[in-house]
Amino acid sequence: MTTIETAQKLGLLPEEFQKIEEILGRNPNFTELSAYSVMWSEHCSYKNSILHLKTLPKNAMPSPFSKDKKVGVLAEAGQENAGLVAISEDLACAFKIESHNHPSALEPYQGAATGVGGINRDIFTMGARPIAQMNTLRFGDLTQDRTKYLLKGVVKGIGDYGNAFGVPTVAGEVYFDDCYNVNPLVNAFSAGIVEIGKTASAIAFGVGNPVFIVGSATGKDGIQGASFASKDITKDSLNDLPAVQVGDPFQEKLLLEASLEIIEKDLIIGMQDMGAAGIICSTAEMSAKGEAGMIINLDKVPLRQKNMQAWEMLLSESQERMLVVAKQGREKEILDIFEKWDLHCVQIGEVTDTKRLLFYHKGELVADLPAESLVLGGGAPIYKREQKEPDYFQKLKNFDINAIPQPQENDFPKIAKFLFSNLNICSRKWIYEQYDSMVGTANLGINRPADAGVVLVKSPKGKATEKALVMAVDCNGKYVQANPEIGAMIAVCESARNVVCAGGEPLAITNNLNFGNPYNPEVYWQFANAVKGIKNACEALGTPVTGGNVSFYNQYTNEKGEKLPVFPTPTIGMLGLLEDLSFQTTLSFQQADDLIYLLGKNQNDISSSEYLYNYIGEKQSPVPYFDLKNEIAVQKIVFDLIRKKMIQSAHDLSDGGLFVALAESSFQYNLGFEVQKPANLKDIRKDAFYFGEAQSRIIVSVKPENKVHFEEFLKENNFEDFLQIGHVTTENFKCDNAIWINDQDAKKLFEETLENYL
Repeated sequence: MTTIETAQKLGLLPEEFQKIEEILGRNPNFTELSAYSVMWSEHCSYKNSILHLKTLPKNAMPSPFSKDKKVGVLAEAGQENAGLVAISEDLACAFKIESHNHPSALEPYQGAATGVGGINRDIFTMGARPIAQMNTLRFGDLTQDRTKYLLKGVVKGIGDYGNAFGVPTVAGEVYFDDCYNVNPLVNAFSAGIVEIGKTASAIAFGVGNPVFIVGSATGKDGIQGASFASKDITKDSLNDLPAVQVGDPFQEKLLLEASLEIIEKDLIIGMQDMGAAGIICSTAEMSAKGEAGMIINLDKVPLRQKNMQAWEMLLSESQERMLVVAKQGREKEILDIFEKWDLHCVQIGEVTDTKRLLFYHKGELVADLPAESLVLGGGAPIYKREQKEPDYFQKLKNFDINAIPQPQENDFPKIAKFLFSNLNICSRKWIYEQYDSMVGTANLGINRPADAGVVLVKSPKGKATEKALVMAVDCNGKYVQANPEIGAMIAVCESARNVVCAGGEPLAITNNLNFGNPYNPEVYWQFANAVKGIKNACEALGTPVTGGNVSFYNQYTNEKGEKLPVFPTPTIGMLGLLEDLSFQTTLSFQQADDLIYLLGKNQNDISSSEYLYNYIGEKQSPVPYFDLKNEIAVQKIVFDLIRKKMIQSAHDLSDGGLFVALAESSFQYNLGFEVQKPANLKDIRKDAFYFGEAQSRIIVSVKPENKVHFEEFLKENNFEDFLQIGHVTTENFKCDNAIWINDQDAKKLFEETLENYL
């Protein structure tokens, strides 16, 4: 007999145990209680977040970029394993981002590798062939040996799995801050292409239809992984190491081909990846969606370990597995395909009309559960937690820029050197060179670096189109910490700005909401306001939210018993479309003498900048200046300029401000720049002009002969916030007639800093 104490050890609340007894009309056995413990965990049920997530825009909206155009949303958030949007009359893109934070904190190699494997399965289980990956990572103090261990393990795990699986990594981001010392963040994004009308759904129906488990054998790795991801990391977390899965990218490649083949041949009713919570999750969610039930014989599940108990089989998160509901009469065709690909394919049950899940083991009924009671939208509990504005939030508003001494002229070379050797600004070359960016021959950004990844769209039959996907991942946790609502709006808008600067039109987003413990009222306040910010920005940009992931409990209990959450980090994966490959735009200056323009409103603002936070050492300041109306205006004008082919390059201002953006635009072709702070900006401090991170600003380069036409176009479109600040040169970085650092020294610092730490 199970008790409230049993339930609490499994991560359930006393009131949840009572609710389970009410649903079943009896006391649950241990196997049944274990099933509820994972299915009602935050990781699977979103019980503490769903009320806020439901406020996000899910449907097509007008776009500010193309008149009367709306994104064709083919699968809304929560409907399938990933979001699905139309990118042409006959092709769609499936895309999603998910976290593997807790596993990566314990075992970084397998934690990150299986995160990559899991997100790719979400894509191809819908019938889409993955064509591009991105990742967004957060680590702590890189002078600490443990942080180096985590970084090296995560990067190798991502590289080894993605490279072997054969999907290019085309973009990403990495940030460092002490708040991530114990709990790193590892968020993986994948996108794939599928023909419209040829997708698969995660659904079960049709009495008597056979249920197959396909792919790898089942072991004890990953057991209680969903519950593990729904609690704090503590000094005892190493005891949860079996909750970390073990991946095999070569098996996944075989599973990809076999899965796409059975979908192409129309042999199945539905299919779902066995990710979090394994067999119990896929059987419950597919049955609930189809208002069906299943009878499952666990004795038939292929095992790689002896003497596994029923609850272990149900909860195992062993990788590279799918649950397939086949069409009656097509069983042999499915078996033949999986035999060809040398994969397990075993019928373990069949579909019923009872709406119940019956699991048998060694001839006994070990669990009898109503499918709907296990899932989000069914019996899973929904909570609205207490919110409390943190005390620090009002204190940040007292920040006074005038209290920060302005640098003297001889300080600027030191600042420049510091910024290029800052871990949040320097090149990630050491990381991305471990990823295969060229596999698949579709990455168009290899020789034309841009603010976003650009990937050629090919039909599932391999025929190239004239379109490209443009994608970016963004979030600055410092900004969200300073103001969750505005910081989250900035994350959405920067990801869109990066897509626009690369030549694309923003279509839709997926998000990964990384926060601390939702039972902490201050953390929950951050979460609720961040969701509000995402909503506002997406509505303004016309980019629906097609799905994503919530990752709570990203914090650590120290020896004093204090709860230390990470910065609230709602990472945004933005999907865009390049309708015409000739619009592809690089961030790199093209040749000397081109004119440099700064588009957007300039502000006397250094708040939350890398300059203020890490060089000055002032950790308490508000979010940088941001105005949503100005943001849309600057993105729209750059979008139009690219289509008029009036600019040579475009690069947004973000970490490090204008000076860093100018340098990044110069590096590829070993060029330089000469710029001047305009006289009409006398009210703006020099450090704010060059190093401030006020939002909604973009630098573009223009051929001298196009100067008049360029400026006339801006004025005709009522865009007045532009300044010609200088021109491209053959060498050196010259600001206000002074060379703060020469181009070669800057490039050396920029490219070698990260590797020198390791």
